[in-house]
Amino acid sequence: MNTAIVTGANTGLGFECARALVETHDWHVIIACRSAEKGREAVKRLSAQTGDKKIKAMTLDLASLESVRNFARDYAAEARPSLRAIVCNAATQIVTGRTYTKDGFETTFAVNHLGHFLLVNLMLAQMAPPARIVVVGSGTHDPAQTTGMPPPMYRRARFLARPDEDSKPLDDPNGTAGRRAYTTSKLCNLLFAYELDRRLRAEEAGGTNGRSITVNAFDPGLMPGTGLARDYGMMARFAWRFVLPVLRPFVPNVNSVARSGRSLANIVTDPRLERISGKYFQGTRDVPSSKDSYDPAMATDLWETSASMVKLTPDETILRLKLPPSAA
Repeated sequence: MNTAIVTGANTGLGFECARALVETHDWHVIIACRSAEKGREAVKRLSAQTGDKKIKAMTLDLASLESVRNFARDYAAEARPSLRAIVCNAATQIVTGRTYTKDGFETTFAVNHLGHFLLVNLMLAQMAPPARIVVVGSGTHDPAQTTGMPPPMYRRARFLARPDEDSKPLDDPNGTAGRRAYTTSKLCNLLFAYELDRRLRAEEAGGTNGRSITVNAFDPGLMPGTGLARDYGMMARFAWRFVLPVLRPFVPNVNSVARSGRSLANIVTDPRLERISGKYFQGTRDVPSSKDSYDPAMATDLWETSASMVKLTPDETILRLKLPPSAA
């Protein structure tokens, strides 16, 4: 028996991924979501639908660094089957105006990237190899695939987290700014996944640990009907829920949530992928991601800035940290 943590698994893609994992009867699934009540409801639905009781909900608010650390502490306090998978699935998209978390970070960046960055680093020591980390991205990270969404714009991670400090901000209206924050956060997901893979491989090559933890990214495709468009206007929400699903058979890379959920679970369970790492899957196909997603300078900036923002300490991660000069 293995344990998988799936963030945002109370609904949508995460729920369907959790269902596919549970149905294998080999996985104890932790549904990690910010609402304890919605987590319990999801557990009840999954248990009723699968007849399996190896499901538990835990509270995780990715917009709160305190909540992420509490989750890691609470997870470690209870005996469970070996942790073999973390699926970084939860995401938000805000188009009605810029908002900030209580930690002072722009919400889309905080939820879609920063919270997952801290979560994974905190949980690495608890993972039992061979283990897998899957980061859910989006085709919208690629300017060639945005299809109506503004392309990502990565300059410095500090400006993504605190755009009010940017002396040369983009002159985007709220809706465009919110959607660009989303596509840029999806680029960050790819940069994070590839950099995490590189750092884990470096640790193994250096002999500092004998772990085998793979990291891959996943594009579920366009999934109309999910809650990702909840911050959109009434007509856009109607089209997302009722019109686009009808067009699914005729448009490339438009999938049902159930189909994408099964594909996501497959990245966790397929024995053929046990040693595959640093890849980007569109459904079940290994495909190239955007040019920027492979940029080592961007990845380093994102990693080191994120580590500083979440105040990651050497005892919280198995990976070596770049210490400030005063601490060296």
